[in-house]
Amino acid sequence: MDRFDALQLCTRIVELGNLTEAAGEPVSIYCFSSRQQFGLKFGIYCDALDVENDDLRRDLSISEHPLFSHSDRHNMKAWLLKDFGLENLQLDDVPTPVPSAGELLVKVGAVSLNYRDKAIVDGLYEPAMIPKPLIPVSDAAGTVVATGTGVSRFKVGDRVNSTLYSRWIDGAPGPNEPDYCFGAPLPGGLAEYMIIHEESAVRAPDSMSDVEASTLPIAALTAWFSLMEFGKLQPDQTVLLQGTGGVSIFAAQIAAALGARVIATSSRDENLAKIKLLGAHEGINYRQRPDWDKAVLELTDGKGVDLLLDVAGGNGLNQSVAATKAGGLIAQIGFLSGLQATLDVIPLLFRQTTIRGIAVGHRASFERMNVFLNQHGITPVIDQVYSFGEACQAYAHLARGPFGKVVIKVAE
Repeated sequence: MDRFDALQLCTRIVELGNLTEAAGEPVSIYCFSSRQQFGLKFGIYCDALDVENDDLRRDLSISEHPLFSHSDRHNMKAWLLKDFGLENLQLDDVPTPVPSAGELLVKVGAVSLNYRDKAIVDGLYEPAMIPKPLIPVSDAAGTVVATGTGVSRFKVGDRVNSTLYSRWIDGAPGPNEPDYCFGAPLPGGLAEYMIIHEESAVRAPDSMSDVEASTLPIAALTAWFSLMEFGKLQPDQTVLLQGTGGVSIFAAQIAAALGARVIATSSRDENLAKIKLLGAHEGINYRQRPDWDKAVLELTDGKGVDLLLDVAGGNGLNQSVAATKAGGLIAQIGFLSGLQATLDVIPLLFRQTTIRGIAVGHRASFERMNVFLNQHGITPVIDQVYSFGEACQAYAHLARGPFGKVVIKVAE
């Protein structure tokens, strides 16, 4: 049987729609080509097609999962960013993606929002790199419902997380990692299904639901990478966390579990009280103390902290240098206060401060983090969960400044 005849056979099977079982248990067989996609559940294994063409055999993927319904194999619901501005984020029908060799088709259970997602919608985040329309949101958790050929790390039914950088597996980042980020420029998870290469996926923690696991890829991993991979934080050291957003909350939980001293800043006393319950030892209201760097020195006998996680950026970076001990470390994570900074070089030189940009982390670090989270029983702090149809409301909530993560539950 040649390739054309096999495709015709698959077409005929689809047309018949109801095939008497011929052998074995019912399975789903997908025949992929550059032009056509076929799929249905029936009782014939791949070998029953008597396919002799090796190329065609490589294009046949056998999988079965009850989450993947017949209707879903053609079209799915997805939120599309058709132009910048939240008013241009619209729910629409699009073709269900097809996994190629080495890829997973994931039924998305939930996604969580990060400031990056808001900046993309607002046109503030590398606008020249954003395709239109775009399925946004990088952080997702869900279940593998189909696989392309050659997949070995996961199987149908496994629960997985996306990673932000689809090609950064371990070690130093490559020069073009941002070109392969989920949620821009690659399609993200704000859809019923998404494609993740098996090398990009991370097994979701068994102890967490999809709603909880969806918060890990950026917020938790950024905190972990800053504290552990870059900062090498030790139990007898002190770390300063700016704000009470998703990254800072995860950082407070991780650092406290490690036994380090945690100082947090916020503009709201109620949020400082909440983060203290999660492990922070001291809190500084930077509205009341605009000279928060001096407040940090007061709390550390004039020495400063060993490690500082800066999520603000802008000219406040100078205060971060002042609040860090001589020879200390600053993990530059965010840009909430500005994309540009005028840095006073002399204090930086005299204090011999190391500043490193942190853009989340790689897959290997994600996997190490999950082990730590399980060992210490750390669970995400979630401010609110929205339904799939309430995506725009979730973005609006993120803009208001939540305590913890904002999650969109995709699958009911």
